[in-house]
Amino acid sequence: MKNVRKLTEGAILLTVFTVLLLITIYIPPVGAFLNLVLPLLFMLFSAKNQPKNIVAFFLAAIFLSFLAGSFLGLGLMLLYGTIGVVIGFMLQKNKSRTSILILNSLIFMAGLVIYYVISVAFLKLNIIQELTVALNDAVKNSQDMLTAMGKEDQIELLKKQNADFIKMVGTLVPYFLIMMSIIVVFIIQWVNFPILKRFGVNVQPWGSFRNLSLPRSLLWYYLIVIGVDALAHPDQGTYLYTVVINARYILEMFLIFQGLAFVLYIFYQKSVSKGFNALVVILAFMIPIVHYIILMLGILDIGFDYRKRFKKKE
Repeated sequence: MKNVRKLTEGAILLTVFTVLLLITIYIPPVGAFLNLVLPLLFMLFSAKNQPKNIVAFFLAAIFLSFLAGSFLGLGLMLLYGTIGVVIGFMLQKNKSRTSILILNSLIFMAGLVIYYVISVAFLKLNIIQELTVALNDAVKNSQDMLTAMGKEDQIELLKKQNADFIKMVGTLVPYFLIMMSIIVVFIIQWVNFPILKRFGVNVQPWGSFRNLSLPRSLLWYYLIVIGVDALAHPDQGTYLYTVVINARYILEMFLIFQGLAFVLYIFYQKSVSKGFNALVVILAFMIPIVHYIILMLGILDIGFDYRKRFKKKE
């Protein structure tokens, strides 16, 4: 009787997943948002079942997704299905949201890399190359506009700026990939976890962002990267330059998070309005001077434990 119930539950979830997959593929405007819900059915099943049942469910989903959407459907299923299974199983084991976010960000990033390689090798679709072509077309249109306005002297400057921008985007692909993976997995959790709770799945709560405390080793990594950049002066386009610039951007982003957590902690102690908290977060990503102040506060908080000193003064 129990096995019949499991089979029925699995069949219903697979049916719903197939419908959602079809909508995602054939109605792109809706699918752009709906794909964030695709892992939900896998989370629901994996959070309540044994590994052998999860494997059977996953294999059935592979078969149905290929029938419904060919290779595109199969690709979406493998990416979001894997994330859903891993999240569901980790919830079953009462893992923290942070560990779920980290592991599934890595899985999502690996999936994007595999998808990119397959797109280039078999589908002859290079997203980066398409972006470059689009940027060059935009520059050409701008050149025509400048020529019509009699400002030919600005065309060479525009070309140089566009070339530098394309080089920088190409160099920072790993950074964009990592940040995109973290953001997407975070949104997937944010959208689906409240639904999982309604179905009786135990979900660990997030800790308060203001209590975020990243490991001190992060600061040492940042100092090492800064030191290599200052001493080696790697040339743009070299492998060392790509590693250094991406590592710097990634580490600085985490230090920004630490700085924001520190500021919000102080605001909490002082009972500052939540609206002002939101304003500081927005300004930190929009105004360079605020960005660097928050960065320095993050460095000070990790390196010298300023939060504890502040607490003592209270």
